[in-house]
Amino acid sequence: MKTNRILIIGVLLIQVLASTACESIKSRFSRQALPDLGPPVPLTVQMDLDPSLSQAQTQYIDGCNRIQPLSIGQTVEDMLIQAAHQTFRSVLIQGGHATEAKPDVTVRVRMLDPRLKIQADALYDRAPAELSLDAFAEFFDTSGKLLAERPLQATRKERLQLELTQQRCDYVIDPFVQDTSAMLATQFMQEARVLLDPTHNANASASPSSVATAGAASQSAGLTPAAPAAPVYALSFKATLLDENSNLILEGGERIRVRVDVVNTSPQAVPDIAVQLAGPPTLITQFPATKLSAGTIEAGGSKSLEFIATLPQSLHPQQAEFQVSLASGTGQGVPPPQTLLASVLPTGLRTDDVDQIPAVTAGFQRSGDYLLSIGLSSYREQQIAARKYAALDAEMVATYFQSLGGLPRSNVRLLQDWSALRPDIEEALLDWLPSKITKDSVVMVYFAGQAIVSPAGETFLIPYDGSLEATSRLYPLKDLETALARLKAKQVLFVFDGTVLKNGAEGRMKVPSPKWAGANGSVLHVIATTGFGKSLESDTLRHGLFTYYLLRGLRGEADLNRNGEVTIGEVTAYVNRKVPMVARSDFKQEQQPQVLPVQRTSDRNLDMILTKPPAIPAAEHP
Repeated sequence: MKTNRILIIGVLLIQVLASTACESIKSRFSRQALPDLGPPVPLTVQMDLDPSLSQAQTQYIDGCNRIQPLSIGQTVEDMLIQAAHQTFRSVLIQGGHATEAKPDVTVRVRMLDPRLKIQADALYDRAPAELSLDAFAEFFDTSGKLLAERPLQATRKERLQLELTQQRCDYVIDPFVQDTSAMLATQFMQEARVLLDPTHNANASASPSSVATAGAASQSAGLTPAAPAAPVYALSFKATLLDENSNLILEGGERIRVRVDVVNTSPQAVPDIAVQLAGPPTLITQFPATKLSAGTIEAGGSKSLEFIATLPQSLHPQQAEFQVSLASGTGQGVPPPQTLLASVLPTGLRTDDVDQIPAVTAGFQRSGDYLLSIGLSSYREQQIAARKYAALDAEMVATYFQSLGGLPRSNVRLLQDWSALRPDIEEALLDWLPSKITKDSVVMVYFAGQAIVSPAGETFLIPYDGSLEATSRLYPLKDLETALARLKAKQVLFVFDGTVLKNGAEGRMKVPSPKWAGANGSVLHVIATTGFGKSLESDTLRHGLFTYYLLRGLRGEADLNRNGEVTIGEVTAYVNRKVPMVARSDFKQEQQPQVLPVQRTSDRNLDMILTKPPAIPAAEHP
């Protein structure tokens, strides 16, 4: 009886282990679906995977500038084995369990060194990346004779997101490697069918030499004529819905993207390809375009397109269903549409989140006032460290002054990244503003980015095309002061949120502190920090700390007397109170904004109205 119980337990244990093993194997092959290219070729293939493939690895620099190793071989190997199972009747793996089955074809795959390039980028926590995989597949018949050698190449470009960890150093790379491996495996499937299956529809348009090679390979491998293959699409595609916080919940005011990656798996170029997006009318109308042209996709090539929209604040809760489809101008068959599902909420933002765009203040118009808002999150010279949220900060400042500040859109000029070249800034200051303003105008210039101080004590703003080595490519603050003084406006306000660098033998030369205020004192300066260093940015708030509280102040929290108006004096007092406190409590650092020249409470310019929020927040939040 005891022996029987042991036997029963052993059998059950074996079943559990077998089930666990199957689930483990299944999980390895279920992350990325390969295209269905038709019935299996009636051959037994042995996959001989070279160590150069199974042990392939590369390196990359993470978000904290540390070199990290990345093993790629296992992912590529798994995907190629899956591709072999979808392509052939039976698959043997070299080094696997002994079997009496003899392979009709042996495929030996070796790999060159993979290449992964990640370019640090501050925009939306996503960095441009490119992964290239190069391999060679050699096909041998039963006698060991080489039938053919086929190069396999896959290159994929994508933006990688930083992992949501405290340090936010590493990127989410696994899906990127998986998708690139799938491209390489798809190419292997196509090459194998063209070579070993004479009924494959790609042979109909192949050259006579290719058909002869395929026929000879099939006869040498002992292949009997196969049944007619099911229709095979020359194109495959993958549609992905991306929202800003990656929770697949579409929220009011959120920016969303529908990315479509199209792959040509055929041996010929496919022309006149277009991608069509359809969905609920309330959402689809937010996209500037619902049809994008991919043009011609070369054999084995791919293209990526994106539909981008910003959702309105007023949304009804619903389940959204988008459909993505391909169209060919030549009438060539395309794969069926793909459906993307997501939940829609009116807003997922906290009431104290400044990214929730305020409603427009009715009846408040300032047609004679102007705003120039500049934000630089990246630079043409990559060695210039970027501010992660500067471009977004400039955009939000421009939005707030339109919604709460009464400025018409034509009175706002927004310059971001590559549109903030030195000539662009000069054009706005020397041509656009002088042609618009009057003696009663209030002019605001907001700059989020970086400044640098020379050994002589001169302060320069760094435009997109700026250089740390050549002052001729920088924008002198004295030129900004001169341009603003010539405007003869009623009031000029300059706001700077960013990093102030020293320029002088990498810090070994003594550099005077930055001088912001001009000699005539006609421009009021609000500077996010004192002296040199970096004003803080928050990954939680997704803004510069100073600009975050500037926006909260403009939205109404600075209106201490609750009269429905936010003035320059109220905003400057608010940021001077909030920023140092939060910098110390949340960041354990010091940041003290400054207002120059120093103002007295009796100064009339402090009473100038910046915004009129329609609803004042009930209380301040941290």
